[in-house]
Amino acid sequence: MLGGMLSQLAAMPTLFLKFLRIHWFLAILAIMLGCVGVYAVYAATWMREVDFWNRQAVFLAVGVPIMLVIALVDYRWIRWGAVPFYVVSVVLLVLVRVMGRETYGAKSWLDLGFISLQPAQLAIVSGILTVAVFLEATSRLHAMLRLMGVGVIIAVPCFLILTQPDLGSTIVWFPVVMAMLFVGGIPKRYLAAMLLVVVAAIPVVANFGIKPYQKARITAFLDPNADPLGAGWTINQSLIAVGSGGIEGKGFKAQNTLTELGFLPSTISHNDFVFAVFAEHHGFIGGVLLISAFACLLMMGLQVALLARDPMGRIIAAGIIAELFTYTFMNIGMTISLTPVTGLPLPFISYGGTFLLTTLASIGLLQSIWVHRKTLA
Repeated sequence: MLGGMLSQLAAMPTLFLKFLRIHWFLAILAIMLGCVGVYAVYAATWMREVDFWNRQAVFLAVGVPIMLVIALVDYRWIRWGAVPFYVVSVVLLVLVRVMGRETYGAKSWLDLGFISLQPAQLAIVSGILTVAVFLEATSRLHAMLRLMGVGVIIAVPCFLILTQPDLGSTIVWFPVVMAMLFVGGIPKRYLAAMLLVVVAAIPVVANFGIKPYQKARITAFLDPNADPLGAGWTINQSLIAVGSGGIEGKGFKAQNTLTELGFLPSTISHNDFVFAVFAEHHGFIGGVLLISAFACLLMMGLQVALLARDPMGRIIAAGIIAELFTYTFMNIGMTISLTPVTGLPLPFISYGGTFLLTTLASIGLLQSIWVHRKTLA
């Protein structure tokens, strides 16, 4: 009887076997976070005549099948698709410079009619894939040549993103590339030297490479009360919102919340500062549970990286984990004044179709690495 069952399993279509091997804890957690995101966007905008949460729900419904489809495709095909994807993302960044839509002083969006794209987020994913392919293909070269190659790959998209200007998305590249270089076998002394160069360059960039409003954000981070009615307004209101939630929060659709009264600006309450809204409604307990969910997601990502079948899989997984961690840390950090305001969204939770789709696609890549960690029979 057991032999018959095994023979039936062996006869199953390969795609079905792959489907069974999906990391379902990771998949379910990602879907649950996406649902929490739809709820959080609704909680931040229900008092306004907008349908942001409906759009977020549509993007989630589209993104989950994309995640599952990518999980079933062998990630090793990336060797042939990474460079074309990278070229397309760079072209989109150039188009943003030419015909992009300017929002709050930054030209970061490309309006395609049926959808608005933020190419910077696509560029980060394509950069992760291209760097991973390059590091695997050049494993026998000298570390300095490999570093120079990675530098060339990331220089063009980083420059185009920085000139939008989008300092937040530019910052994301550094921890992502450092994690990939570490996993890719670059000696630690080279990584330490890179870190020292970046730290030494911070004062130069702060004085000459950022816009006045970005300098004001840094000043507000260092002293929110220096300009309480200007640059410090948002961070002060965010801190009040998070603190006023207390232990259990004020509850969903609570009266007289900072979000409902408009003290937390409506332009950012559903995207950059959605965690402050969530914490005001659900308090310390809700905030800790949400952060714990992200921690579990990242730990599962590390599990995928450790069990990957080849260097390219490990490098891709490391890049995706570093990207998700950076977005999560920087977003939550800026709502509680641990980091400067950078405009980075919170994965799965902040409103944004491009970001939600690219995040789910990234989870799909992790799933593909997991599914194909062993050769299918």
